[in-house]
Amino acid sequence: MTSESWLDGLAQWAHQVFVLQFDVWVLLGFVAQAMFMMRFVVQWIASERVGKSIVPVAFWFFSVAGGILLLVYSLIRKDPVFIAGQALGLVIYFRNIYFIFREKKEALPPQE
Repeated sequence: MTSESWLDGLAQWAHQVFVLQFDVWVLLGFVAQAMFMMRFVVQWIASERVGKSIVPVAFWFFSVAGGILLLVYSLIRKDPVFIAGQALGLVIYFRNIYFIFREKKEALPPQE
């Protein structure tokens, strides 16, 4: 196989995957993945600001947003691995948000 035919094959594959298959669901998948990635960007920036590893509340909200969108995407694509992974992840993300809000509520002074 020559390098030219190998490159032609790669170009055809890329065209099939990224152009011919492109539809609203693929767009949703890219948006979902971007939301999911943003949680790490937010966590990195917050950690850099304080000089230690921290997990800000926004991390969990991006986790929920990305997780929901990726779950929808995986349901449309009928991908059992993604469906199971995102569904379990959402339980964990919502549970962490619950803990954060419960802690904030408990820290408030009692009202008379």
